[in-house]
Order: sequence, then structure tokens, then C-alpha cells
Amino acid sequence: MSANKKWAILYCPKKGMYSRGVRWSKVERSLMDNGIEFDYVQSENANSVERLITMFIENGYQTIVVVGGDSALNDAANCLMRVDKETREGIALGVIPNGLMNDFAHFWGMTEGDVDGTVKWLKKRRIRKIDLGRVRYTNKEGKNCQRYFLNCVNVGLIATIMNLRLQTRRLFGSRTLSFLFSFALLAFQRLEYKMRLKINEEMLNRKIMTICVGNALGYGQTPNAVPYNGLLDVSVVYHPKMMKLFEGIYLFLRGKFLNHRSVHPYRTRMVEFMDANHALVGIDGRPMNTPAGSFTISVEQEVINFLIPD
Repeated sequence: MSANKKWAILYCPKKGMYSRGVRWSKVERSLMDNGIEFDYVQSENANSVERLITMFIENGYQTIVVVGGDSALNDAANCLMRVDKETREGIALGVIPNGLMNDFAHFWGMTEGDVDGTVKWLKKRRIRKIDLGRVRYTNKEGKNCQRYFLNCVNVGLIATIMNLRLQTRRLFGSRTLSFLFSFALLAFQRLEYKMRLKINEEMLNRKIMTICVGNALGYGQTPNAVPYNGLLDVSVVYHPKMMKLFEGIYLFLRGKFLNHRSVHPYRTRMVEFMDANHALVGIDGRPMNTPAGSFTISVEQEVINFLIPD
């Protein structure tokens, strides 16, 4: 079978959390049981994902499936956005969730435990064109850069929490323990930043605890966002009193973040940050190089072919 008919599978193992051989065997068995022809490579580390996805694209594969989480899927989407539109139009991207964070897969109803169900969905090749968010910024070397995202961009405290969560999840293995330990470490973190930004026609110039710009669920912070309406959902959180902060944490964990009175939601096509006061910026659950100075977050409508469930 030619490369363009086979699936290209990139397996991104979770470090220290699940036997790599056992997990891959489960995925491999499901692919074979469903009669899918595929070529497979395993990423050595996070830095190798883009190189391997680029190799798949250059070799003409029409179906690229990432067995990984939000970060690996982010790398794959960015690789696709670097090629010409004609090439990109001929490729469908899919995911079998296997990461520390799988929020974009969860948006579509995919779960880590149901590998066979996910493979059966992917086999039907139901494609939906999806939106991507885009961050345009200048790095510390003065170079103009851009980075795309599927799920969300966090600026401020939640970006710090997500970074802590990644580190503690690797340490503890348990999602619940990582959350609890991450929040315990907040006692040593900065809780608010003086920011200046523009959303639609409204200018915000005040102290802000955290902002989430979501193309999808945003790890519970933009639960109404969908990656196919050409719009971004934005949740802006001002610094609440301590008891309200704990209430906000509770609602965040329960998936009812927008119910907190300190959360101010918006819907827009672009957010312009004039000054974020060196707040940490996270993109699809992973810290990115904090922009030097101003940056913008916008949406690119229907630019990726994504394999979705029924």
C-alpha cells in the first residue's frame, strides 16, 4: 500500500506513567483488528514531534494520527500551518488521546481509556474543518513570531498553575494529586498582574489574575467555545478575595468556572495585549516563550482537516 493510503502514526509515550510497551501494544492491536494499514514512529522527546510530523507531511501521508496529548497535537497543527494550503487540504489530522492533558480530544468526546472506540471513529474518516487560534508576538531576540493553538492560550495565574500541574503530574502520576499540589504551591506565586488589553472595543487597564483565550474548552475556563464558529471565547478573572479565590478553584475543578462572580466572559475575533506585565503565557497547556512587549491573539477559520467522532 502506498504511503498516501496508509495512516502515519506518531506515538508520544507518557514519561513514567504507563508502560510504553503495554500502551502501544493496545493501540497497535486495535489498529490491526480494525484492518488499518499504518506506518509508525515513536517520539524520543517533546522536541522531536515537529520533526517527525514534518517527515510524514513530506512523505505524502494523507492521514496523520497523533497518539498523544494537547502539546503534541499543537506541534502537529503548527507543522501543517507551515506548508502550503494545497498540501494541507490533502491531509487529515487525528488524535488518540495519550497525554498528560487531553482537553482537545475531550471536547470531541474521546477518552484515554477507549482506544478501540476512538480507532473505530477515526476509521470512518469523518472530517470537519476546524479553526485555529494564532498568537503573533515578538520574542526576546526581537524576531517576529507566531504560534497556532487548538485549545487555548492562558495568560497569568492559570498558565502558572498549568505549568505546575505538568511538573507535578510527572512527579506524582495522579491527576488529582497534581492539582492539589499545584494549588498548594500557589502560596509562593504571584497572584495578579497589571495588564492593558483590548477585547472588541473595550479597553481593560487594571490588575488581572488570569485570562484564558479559548478556541475550545480551555481546560474548563471557556466551556462554551467551539473550534468551528470563527470566534474565540475569553474569560477574564479579576483578583477575588481569598475565600472567593478558593471558591473559584472549586468551580474550576468542577467545570463550572463561568459561575464565579469574578469571571468576565467575552466573545471576539481578536484580543490585543498592549502590556501583560511579564505574566507567564501558556499555549495548549504548555509554557511558551513569554512575548517581549505587545502581542495579539486571533482566529484562523476552517484551516485544518480534523478527524472527529460520529
